[in-house]
Amino acid sequence: MKKITLLLFCALLIISTGACKRKKYTEVVEVPLPSVEENLTLGSPDDVKAESGAFELVEMPFTYDALAPNLDAQTMEIHYSRQYLTYTNNLNKALKESESENTPIEDLLKKLDLSNSNLRNNLGGYYNHSLYFEILTPKGGGAPADTLASAINRDFGSFDEFKTQFKDAANKQFGSGWAWLVVDSSGKLQITNSQNQDNPLMPRAEISGTPILGIDLWEHAYYLNYQNNRKKYIENFFKLINWKKVEENFESALSK
Repeated sequence: MKKITLLLFCALLIISTGACKRKKYTEVVEVPLPSVEENLTLGSPDDVKAESGAFELVEMPFTYDALAPNLDAQTMEIHYSRQYLTYTNNLNKALKESESENTPIEDLLKKLDLSNSNLRNNLGGYYNHSLYFEILTPKGGGAPADTLASAINRDFGSFDEFKTQFKDAANKQFGSGWAWLVVDSSGKLQITNSQNQDNPLMPRAEISGTPILGIDLWEHAYYLNYQNNRKKYIENFFKLINWKKVEENFESALSK
């Protein structure tokens, strides 16, 4: 209809002035700007509680704005109090009064029926986000030490080479998903990816192992801060990693 109207308009102008032969017409859409800036009121992670069930939220020992400017406060609040909370509540509902309710989460993941999409999404969503929030800290960055540092040097050649490979895997992840550092069954460190809320503990994983570090590559994890610049989010993620916690995860994985 817009095209027909424009042609009729041009025809009238041609008859009267011949203007359509000389001028180009551009459609202008006016978007009103807000007259008053909105003030966002942030809550506290301490106030966020999951519904009663087998699993609870991991505690976030810092405020939502503590990771700024690398991750903004609004992103952290939405991610923790809505996304993560929803996965936790849905998982507890899915397991309520079932034979699996008191099964350790890693066993649930390893024995998961992948055709059960509800359990798959919420089980992965809970586990993945629990790990993610545990390895973030306002005083992060730097490099790992002790046994983890030695293992990274052994399996990747150097910490810098590990960072290069991890960032490359994260940047190449198509669409929503995760990039992981895992300990495989032989105790070797490997880097891998997963789609959606899958992880390397699930059956048929491309590289199986216990995750000790993971980066959330869903847009809800970074879009308010970085929009489509996911590469910068991945780069700044290394400024927030709690390497002491990652080493604890490494030691725990080796002991299993």
